[in-house]
Amino acid sequence: MKIFEKCYDLCLTWAKHKHAEKYLAGLSCSESMFFPIPPDVMLAPMALSQPNKAWRFAAVTTIASVIGGVLGYILGYFAFESLIQPLVIDMGYEAKLAQATQWFEDYGVWVVFLAGFSPIPYKVFTITAGFMHMALLPFIIASTIGRGLRFFLVAALMKYGGPMMEAKLKKYIEIIGWATVVLAVIAYFLIR
Repeated sequence: MKIFEKCYDLCLTWAKHKHAEKYLAGLSCSESMFFPIPPDVMLAPMALSQPNKAWRFAAVTTIASVIGGVLGYILGYFAFESLIQPLVIDMGYEAKLAQATQWFEDYGVWVVFLAGFSPIPYKVFTITAGFMHMALLPFIIASTIGRGLRFFLVAALMKYGGPMMEAKLKKYIEIIGWATVVLAVIAYFLIR
């Protein structure tokens, strides 16, 4: 069943839409607070289809993601007990929150940088930084560096990989897609 190839082709089509940059910014901002889909899935095809705008797309993604991170921080700072904590309890994520809190205590601002660059859910750390009342300026700096490195790396791979990268992605998109699904299911059962 080839569903990822169709999704990939659809993303390439959306990436050329006249409002694609606005959608990318919205996705990037919301992903930093609550949305489960990372902006890389839109940034990559946009940078691939318009390599002359790759750096611009990476900058938009980074700025919007950091703005969303600050909004997540504010949410954690002011609404943790009234809004976030009940959701965490209802969803059974107390252990994940405790782990994130411990990482903040152990590593401080470095955990924000790591979460910003890696595929670790950044939103968990934006909200946790807020409810732990982490200093805002180091949070913004670590977020900007971590997110920027990640998104500019994606843009660079697409810009310089060009048609060869597109051919490789198209060739292996089903394998990559299904491997991601399998890894997500395994991670879910291991964490649970």
